[in-house]
Amino acid sequence: MSFENELGVTAPLGFFDPAGFTTDGDEEAFNRRRAVEIKHGRVAMLATIGYIVPDLFKLPGNISNSANLKFADIPNGLGAIKAVPALGWVQIILFIGLLELVIWPQQEDKAPGDIGGDNWVRYDDPEVKADKLNKELNNGRLAQMAIIGMWVQEGVTGQTPIQQITTGHISPFGDGQGAF
Repeated sequence: MSFENELGVTAPLGFFDPAGFTTDGDEEAFNRRRAVEIKHGRVAMLATIGYIVPDLFKLPGNISNSANLKFADIPNGLGAIKAVPALGWVQIILFIGLLELVIWPQQEDKAPGDIGGDNWVRYDDPEVKADKLNKELNNGRLAQMAIIGMWVQEGVTGQTPIQQITTGHISPFGDGQGAF
Protein backbone atom coordinates (compact mmCIF):
# COMPACT_ATOMS: atom_id res chain seq x y z
CA MET A 1 0.00 0.00 0.00
CA SER A 2 1.18 3.50 -0.80
CA PHE A 3 0.72 6.31 1.74
CA GLU A 4 1.46 9.32 -0.50
CA ASN A 5 -2.22 10.31 -0.60
CA GLU A 6 -2.96 10.05 3.13
CA LEU A 7 -3.97 12.95 5.35
CA GLY A 8 -1.02 15.03 6.44
CA VAL A 9 0.71 14.91 3.07
CA THR A 10 0.74 18.65 2.45
CA ALA A 11 2.95 21.27 0.88
CA PRO A 12 5.74 22.17 1.06
CA LEU A 13 7.16 18.77 2.09
CA GLY A 14 4.57 16.48 0.57
CA PHE A 15 5.09 12.88 1.64
CA PHE A 16 7.96 12.84 4.15
CA ASP A 17 9.35 9.52 5.35
CA PRO A 18 13.16 9.83 5.37
CA ALA A 19 13.58 6.80 7.67
CA GLY A 20 11.51 4.57 5.38
CA PHE A 21 8.99 3.45 8.01
CA THR A 22 6.25 3.04 5.40
CA THR A 23 8.18 1.19 2.70
CA ASP A 24 6.73 -2.17 3.76
CA GLY A 25 3.17 -0.92 3.11
CA ASP A 26 1.91 -2.13 6.52
CA GLU A 27 -1.36 -0.22 6.97
CA GLU A 28 -1.78 -1.25 10.62
CA ALA A 29 1.68 0.04 11.50
CA PHE A 30 1.00 3.26 9.57
CA ASN A 31 -2.28 3.80 11.43
CA ARG A 32 -0.54 3.18 14.77
CA ARG A 33 2.19 5.70 13.92
CA ARG A 34 -0.40 8.20 12.72
CA ALA A 35 -2.40 7.85 15.96
CA VAL A 36 0.80 8.39 17.96
CA GLU A 37 1.71 11.41 15.81
CA ILE A 38 -1.70 12.96 16.41
CA LYS A 39 -1.48 12.25 20.14
CA HIS A 40 2.02 13.76 20.38
CA GLY A 41 0.81 16.78 18.42
CA ARG A 42 -2.11 17.29 20.79
CA VAL A 43 0.16 16.99 23.83
CA ALA A 44 2.66 19.40 22.26
CA MET A 45 -0.09 21.94 21.52
CA LEU A 46 -1.10 21.83 25.18
CA ALA A 47 2.56 21.94 26.26
CA THR A 48 3.29 25.11 24.28
CA ILE A 49 0.35 26.83 25.96
CA GLY A 50 1.36 25.43 29.34
CA TYR A 51 4.90 26.67 28.84
CA ILE A 52 3.88 30.24 28.06
CA VAL A 53 0.84 30.83 30.32
CA PRO A 54 2.65 30.59 33.71
CA ASP A 55 4.72 33.65 32.76
CA LEU A 56 1.47 35.55 32.32
CA PHE A 57 -0.82 34.03 34.98
CA LYS A 58 -0.47 31.82 38.07
CA LEU A 59 -3.29 29.91 39.71
CA PRO A 60 -4.13 31.06 43.24
CA GLY A 61 -3.73 28.70 46.17
CA ASN A 62 -1.47 25.78 46.96
CA ILE A 63 -0.13 23.07 44.70
CA SER A 64 0.76 21.10 47.84
CA ASN A 65 -0.93 21.77 51.16
CA SER A 66 1.36 19.38 53.07
CA ALA A 67 4.48 21.18 51.80
CA ASN A 68 2.76 24.60 51.97
CA LEU A 69 3.85 25.12 48.36
CA LYS A 70 1.91 27.69 46.38
CA PHE A 71 1.46 27.73 42.60
CA ALA A 72 3.20 31.12 42.69
CA ASP A 73 6.30 29.42 44.18
CA ILE A 74 6.73 27.14 41.17
CA PRO A 75 9.23 28.64 38.73
CA ASN A 76 8.33 28.98 35.07
CA GLY A 77 9.81 26.86 32.32
CA LEU A 78 12.14 23.95 32.95
CA GLY A 79 12.64 24.95 36.59
CA ALA A 80 9.13 23.69 37.31
CA ILE A 81 10.26 20.09 36.77
CA LYS A 82 12.34 20.09 39.95
CA ALA A 83 9.91 22.24 41.96
CA VAL A 84 6.82 20.03 41.65
CA PRO A 85 6.79 17.50 44.51
CA ALA A 86 7.32 13.82 43.63
CA LEU A 87 3.76 12.94 44.64
CA GLY A 88 2.55 15.64 42.22
CA TRP A 89 4.40 13.91 39.37
CA VAL A 90 2.88 10.57 40.40
CA GLN A 91 -0.59 12.15 40.23
CA ILE A 92 0.14 13.66 36.81
CA ILE A 93 1.40 10.34 35.40
CA LEU A 94 -1.57 8.41 36.82
CA PHE A 95 -3.99 10.97 35.37
CA ILE A 96 -2.35 10.74 31.94
CA GLY A 97 -2.53 6.93 32.14
CA LEU A 98 -6.22 7.13 33.01
CA LEU A 99 -6.89 9.36 30.00
CA GLU A 100 -4.77 7.19 27.71
CA LEU A 101 -6.03 3.77 28.71
CA VAL A 102 -9.55 4.25 30.07
CA ILE A 103 -11.21 7.51 29.06
CA TRP A 104 -9.85 8.11 25.55
CA PRO A 105 -8.23 4.91 24.22
CA GLN A 106 -7.66 4.55 20.49
CA GLN A 107 -10.25 2.13 19.14
CA GLU A 108 -9.06 -0.09 16.30
CA ASP A 109 -12.30 0.39 14.37
CA LYS A 110 -11.91 4.19 14.31
CA ALA A 111 -9.59 6.42 12.33
CA PRO A 112 -6.23 7.24 13.92
CA GLY A 113 -6.71 9.96 16.53
CA ASP A 114 -10.50 9.62 16.61
CA ILE A 115 -10.88 9.12 20.36
CA GLY A 116 -13.95 11.29 20.83
CA GLY A 117 -17.35 10.07 21.78
CA ASP A 118 -20.67 10.86 20.17
CA ASN A 119 -20.63 14.44 21.43
CA TRP A 120 -17.51 15.41 19.48
CA VAL A 121 -17.85 17.43 16.29
CA ARG A 122 -18.16 15.29 13.17
CA TYR A 123 -17.94 16.67 9.64
CA ASP A 124 -20.17 15.22 6.96
CA ASP A 125 -18.42 16.99 4.09
CA PRO A 126 -15.26 14.96 3.25
CA GLU A 127 -13.38 18.05 2.04
CA VAL A 128 -14.07 19.99 5.24
CA LYS A 129 -13.13 16.96 7.33
CA ALA A 130 -9.85 16.46 5.42
CA ASP A 131 -9.03 20.17 5.76
CA LYS A 132 -9.64 20.10 9.54
CA LEU A 133 -7.61 16.91 10.01
CA ASN A 134 -4.71 18.24 7.91
CA LYS A 135 -4.72 21.43 10.01
CA GLU A 136 -4.63 19.40 13.21
CA LEU A 137 -1.72 17.29 11.95
CA ASN A 138 0.25 20.30 10.75
CA ASN A 139 -0.44 22.36 13.89
CA GLY A 140 0.60 19.38 16.00
CA ARG A 141 3.83 19.03 14.03
CA LEU A 142 4.51 22.73 14.46
CA ALA A 143 3.78 22.54 18.19
CA GLN A 144 6.20 19.63 18.59
CA MET A 145 8.96 21.71 17.05
CA ALA A 146 7.87 24.77 19.07
CA ILE A 147 8.06 23.12 22.47
CA ILE A 148 11.43 21.58 21.68
CA GLY A 149 12.62 24.98 20.46
CA MET A 150 11.42 26.67 23.65
CA TRP A 151 13.23 24.09 25.80
CA VAL A 152 16.46 24.57 23.87
CA GLN A 153 16.01 28.34 23.95
CA GLU A 154 15.63 28.31 27.73
CA GLY A 155 18.57 25.95 28.05
CA VAL A 156 20.77 28.37 26.09
CA THR A 157 19.54 31.64 27.57
CA GLY A 158 18.22 30.62 30.98
CA GLN A 159 14.96 32.45 30.24
CA THR A 160 11.53 31.41 29.03
CA PRO A 161 10.25 33.05 25.81
CA ILE A 162 8.11 35.60 27.69
CA GLN A 163 11.01 36.45 30.00
CA GLN A 164 13.21 37.05 26.96
CA ILE A 165 10.64 39.35 25.38
CA THR A 166 9.98 41.35 28.56
CA THR A 167 13.71 41.82 29.31
CA GLY A 168 14.60 42.69 25.72
CA HIS A 169 16.86 39.64 25.47
CA ILE A 170 15.76 38.68 22.00
CA SER A 171 19.08 37.30 20.72
CA PRO A 172 21.29 34.91 22.70
CA PHE A 173 24.29 36.04 20.67
CA GLY A 174 26.60 38.78 21.88
CA ASP A 175 24.44 40.62 24.42
CA GLY A 176 26.11 39.03 27.45
CA GLN A 177 22.90 37.46 28.75
CA GLY A 178 23.01 34.06 27.09
CA ALA A 179 25.47 31.24 26.67
CA PHE A 180 27.15 32.88 23.67
